[in-house]
Amino acid sequence: MTATITIAGRTVGEGQPCFVIGELGINHQGDTGILRRMVQVCDEAGCDAVKTQKRTVDVVYTAEELAQPRPGPWGATNGDLKRLLEFDRVTLAGLQGQAHALGMTWSASPWDLESVAVLASLDVEWVKVASASITDEPLVRACSSMGVPVIMSTGMSTTAEIDQAVEWCVSQNPPGMALLHTCSAYPSEDADLHLGRMAWLRERYGCVVGYSGHERGVLPSVEAVRLGASIVERHVTLDRSMWGSDQAASLEPPGLRILVRAIREVEAITAAGHADRDTASDAVAIAEVAEVMRKQARNRALARTALGTPGPREVLPSEQGPRAKLRKT
Repeated sequence: MTATITIAGRTVGEGQPCFVIGELGINHQGDTGILRRMVQVCDEAGCDAVKTQKRTVDVVYTAEELAQPRPGPWGATNGDLKRLLEFDRVTLAGLQGQAHALGMTWSASPWDLESVAVLASLDVEWVKVASASITDEPLVRACSSMGVPVIMSTGMSTTAEIDQAVEWCVSQNPPGMALLHTCSAYPSEDADLHLGRMAWLRERYGCVVGYSGHERGVLPSVEAVRLGASIVERHVTLDRSMWGSDQAASLEPPGLRILVRAIREVEAITAAGHADRDTASDAVAIAEVAEVMRKQARNRALARTALGTPGPREVLPSEQGPRAKLRKT
């Protein structure tokens, strides 16, 4: 695999700006108004992409699971809740159009083959395989056959399971693959994140590597970028006090803005630059130092003249200085 992939015409990988994905998950509560507002929040924060999930409820869950009592505003059973959280193809197409209009790209994590077909029919520009699906061979192969880059999360997975999933993916010859290091606890404790594993993923698989975070704050996700994450995915919510099992691991609008801004600052700070080339700031500093040194030299010369002890002529910075670059000022 290569160290870069192309998503919606953008190069993602080493040496490129981090690709930030806002995961809408189930925090929309099945409300299209909330869903659309979440997309706006991601755009306002500076995200590059938004993502949802797609399930065919009667395929992913057994009849027994769906019949389990789960009373709430959505109804009486677990099935009532699961069906509430799903959007049909028309709604997803509208979501995709909204994201595109805002300059972002949209995709989803399909949990079954019917859902893969729905995403394919929408011509998504990338596809995500969730940690829970990485051992599902038919699903991984189907996603990898869509002709778009595949992003796979690796939470809960052993080395053997990741090896197998990568083999399934590569065998379908997708135009690119990325692996995201993930701790699947919601929320994750900092001590359990083990961000150094990203380096292991990069060395073992030679592909684009990133981080899907479920921690409470933003620092680990920012640190992941410093350690080389080319993709960062975080769950988004309008308000963590809303109903939902993902809320504690999600970022509210201010937190999401802080995250993206911090990522861009880290990228600017850690940019390699050129050792033999001055930055604009360097040029200003050099000019200021040269002027100060000139004034100091002239002041010393004037003081000696006033005392009647002119002494040897001082060499001004414009003629010779502690740095050769000062001669250019």
